[in-house]
Amino acid sequence: MTEGLIGFAAMFVLMALRVPIAISMGLVGLLGLGLMRSWPAAMSSTATEILDIGAYTLSVVPLFVLMGNFVTRAGMSRDLYQAAYKFIGHRRGGLAMSTIAACAGFGAICGSSIATTATMARVAMPEMQRFNYAPAFAAGSICAGATLGILIPPSVILVIYGIMTEQSIGALFAAGVLPGLLATGFYLAASMWVTHRHPEYGPPGERASWAERLTALRGIGGVLALFAIVMGGMYGGFFTPTEAAGVGATGGFLFALLRRSLTLPVLREVLVESARTSAMLFTIVIGASLFANFLNFTDLPGALRDFVMQFGVHPIIVIVAICAIYVVLGMAMESLSMMLLTVPVFFPLVTALGFDPIWFGIIVVCVIEISLITPPVGMNIFVLSSVLPDIETSTIWRGVMPFIAADVLRMGVLIAFPAISLYLPQLFNL
Repeated sequence: MTEGLIGFAAMFVLMALRVPIAISMGLVGLLGLGLMRSWPAAMSSTATEILDIGAYTLSVVPLFVLMGNFVTRAGMSRDLYQAAYKFIGHRRGGLAMSTIAACAGFGAICGSSIATTATMARVAMPEMQRFNYAPAFAAGSICAGATLGILIPPSVILVIYGIMTEQSIGALFAAGVLPGLLATGFYLAASMWVTHRHPEYGPPGERASWAERLTALRGIGGVLALFAIVMGGMYGGFFTPTEAAGVGATGGFLFALLRRSLTLPVLREVLVESARTSAMLFTIVIGASLFANFLNFTDLPGALRDFVMQFGVHPIIVIVAICAIYVVLGMAMESLSMMLLTVPVFFPLVTALGFDPIWFGIIVVCVIEISLITPPVGMNIFVLSSVLPDIETSTIWRGVMPFIAADVLRMGVLIAFPAISLYLPQLFNL
């Protein structure tokens, strides 16, 4: 256990010296194994881990990333926003609610919270500014809605959690559907609550005719079909997750091609961006895996489990404490790095307490969603601030507060009722 704590301290020192977290985790893991076991064993373990993760385990990630980039280039975000706007934009706060609904739909294909933030900021903010929405409320709805991208499947974060904990990716995707819809409902309720208290924050937009609404629905038929094929094929037993990602990437390519938004320069940019994102994820996961192997060898997770269980506290109290730790860490760390750092330590404790690992994965992702919009390191807020430099960061912080409150309430519901997360995996026998 002492070696594990020293390893954590060494990693944080490297991070303080601005060494990238992937390098910090991998270096500490390699050196720790070398010092505790032997250098040949450490080198062999590292080579095996890189081969397994790079060649097999993470093969699904680049394809889902590529699918999201193709769909983004095809302009589906604007079509999703327009469809939601035609139905609920005429209500008080309707443009903010349309933004949240569009983020949920776009996140179901894109899978990236940061990409959803940047894209929806360009699509939704001009319209909300045209109707004199309060800048804080408008920015908060974009930042909060974009967090849905890492929960509603297909989600790269859920894929990485499944790889780290050896859980079924299909089961995790199924488990994320109802909590994702619940999160969308809580965000919509938060928007209605804000505009109920301050009607001037979200004036109603223009009412659309039913003909316009039907036209808008036809505009999103492609993205709905792509989602149905990818997810339906996987749950129907026609595709493995990797094959489903390949089908999704091919569908995204054809969709962008048919919409005439894919030129050779754009195609090159999409491929380079997808390769860059995938390489970053591969590096972080490999570093985290090496660090996790080192922690397991020190038996730090087992020592933590024994330490907690000797007090005989109620298991739910442990889960609440873990969530609180994640929220605190999220104020100072990037979300993916935070998950990769903590899951190897918390996962053995949670499973020893009898909790379902699929349910815990959803809880972890939901807490990470909160960290994306909490100060001082809320990635969505910094992305939005870079896209909309005329809106001050302090204004965005104020705007996300009602949505953070909605997130806390939603976390309470998911912890109290695990069946919400586990219903669909059990229904499909995943």
